[in-house]
Order: sequence, then structure tokens, then C-alpha cells
Amino acid sequence: MYQHKNKILIVGGGSWATANIKMLTDNTVEKEIFWWMRNAQTVEHIQKFKHNPNYLSSVEIKVESQNISTDLKSLISQVNIVLLNVPAAFLKEALDGITADDFAGKKVISAIKGIVPDENLIIGEFLNQRYHIPFSHFMVISGPCHAEEVALEKLSYLTIASRDTELASEFAAMISTRYINTIVSDDIYGTEYAAVLKNIYAIASGICHGVGYGDNFQSVLISNAIRELERFVDAVHPIDRDIKESAYLGDLLVTAYSQFSRNRTFGNMIGKGYTVTSAQLEMNMIAEGYYAVNCLHQVNKQYKVYMPICSAVYAILYEKRNPAAEMKHLAEQLS
Repeated sequence: MYQHKNKILIVGGGSWATANIKMLTDNTVEKEIFWWMRNAQTVEHIQKFKHNPNYLSSVEIKVESQNISTDLKSLISQVNIVLLNVPAAFLKEALDGITADDFAGKKVISAIKGIVPDENLIIGEFLNQRYHIPFSHFMVISGPCHAEEVALEKLSYLTIASRDTELASEFAAMISTRYINTIVSDDIYGTEYAAVLKNIYAIASGICHGVGYGDNFQSVLISNAIRELERFVDAVHPIDRDIKESAYLGDLLVTAYSQFSRNRTFGNMIGKGYTVTSAQLEMNMIAEGYYAVNCLHQVNKQYKVYMPICSAVYAILYEKRNPAAEMKHLAEQLS
């Protein structure tokens, strides 16, 4: 059970981290919020002006100035809950210098939608192996929920997953607001992998749009994507789950179709002929699906699940295959 007044640290300075700050501070349950980000100038700006200058700048930051810092070890020592919200590709770098002792006794939440490169582990597995965080102390936040719509206070739904559903319910009560509804799940593997896969499928959706396919084909693509996702999560963690629930199908739909989806935008640029590097530079944001598809490709060597959409995205991004030709080949495999 949580202590009387919770102290929650958000690790990361991007749009989703900023949205998490907004939800937590708009929620009326008593708590103290701390915020870590790498950039000292950004910290100073937020302390002075109460807005993140780089992401969701319309959001008022209602966090005490002394609680915002670049000193991660010091911040972790002051809290009982750590919410990780940096891109998976940079998680190890962000946690450099942090030890298992620093995490001892803490509840840890992942709002990260990716796989740790090189390790090819989802966040829960990585934290358990590297920092000995027990799965009973671990939670996952998944969508469908875009940070931009949180900033606009549009009604959104979050799934909080944990092996300990009482723990998930308690945290859900800390993040619910009039515009955030929460759902509790015990499927940490399924929700984590679904969050990874939907970014890959959103890239595929963007590539298809970029090379000229229309809405009719997009619907077939996403219909196949949810079946591909189900095959994979059932192979990795076979439990009784309904793939039509919001954390799976809902998150896939919003990421594949929304104007706010950075992975779809990235894929669209690739489909139009941008190189990976030029697309990343122009976006100035991280498309998690780019890193995830390589990790997933390695993970699936063990499970050997039939995943033609992921294979097509991998071939385009990592084997430099022609997007139009690869999507034409993919189209012939879909039903």
C-alpha cells in the first residue's frame, strides 16, 4: 500500500512526460510531484515561466521550482514512486549512474512505448534484470492517449497495468481527472508489447500513405495489424486477453490514424522518399517505432511469429528496400 502522501518523480522532458505532469497535478489526490530532465536551460525556463518551452508549451506546470532538477539520483532519493518517460533508446543513458540500491523499495511506472536496444527487452524485463525491481512493484501506462489531446483536455483513456491490480488501481486514482478515465489491467506483457507494436504499425500506415495508398487499403492494413499483434503477444505471453480492448486495438487505431502520431508522420516521410536521418532531423522528435522494429525483429527470431507488416517496415528502414515496392509486396500478403 502507498504511504499517506505520495511523492512522484517524472523522468523525462518530452510531450508525454509533460502530459503526465499535467494529469498528476490536475488530479486532486494529495501528492508531491518532482520532475527530472537532462537540459539545465529547460529546467531554468520552467522554474521561471512555468511552461515547457519545447513541448506542450500551453500547459501550465504546477510543480514547485525546487522539485525540478537535472540531478536524478537526488530526486529518486526523495520519492516513493518513479514514473519513467524517456524514449526507450535513451533509457540506459538517462539512468547512467543510478543503481539497484537507488530503486530499492520504490514503485516504478513505465510510460515508455519501446524496447531497450541491444538488450531487446521491454521496460519491465529490463528494470527487473538490471535494477532488480520486482514485477510486483512495476506498472505500465498505455493509451489510447495522445499528449496533445491531454493538453487540450479532450476526454482520453489510460490503461494502468500491473501484476498487482490493487497497486494499479491506487495509481489510477492519482492520475484520473475529469478528462482522463482509467482502466486497470493485469497484462503487463501484452500492454507493453502492444504499445511497441502499434508504433511499428503506425509507421507502416504512414509509409502506405506516403507512397499513395488510400483509406481503403489502410483499413485492410490495420485489420491485419491487430491480428499480427495478437499472434505475437499470444506467443510471448499466452493468457486470456481481449485484443479488442482499448490498450490493444484502441491504442493501435489512434496511433495509426491520428494527425498527432509521430510514428505515422515519420512513416509518411519515409514513403515520400526521405531518408531515416532527414526524417528524424525534420521531425525533431523521436519515432519510437524506428528503434522498436529492429528490436522486435531480433526478439521474433526466438518466437518465429508470422509478422509480414513488421517485416516490411524492417526491410524498408534497415535493409533500405524501396518503400513502394515493399508495400506492393506486403499488399499481396494481406487479406
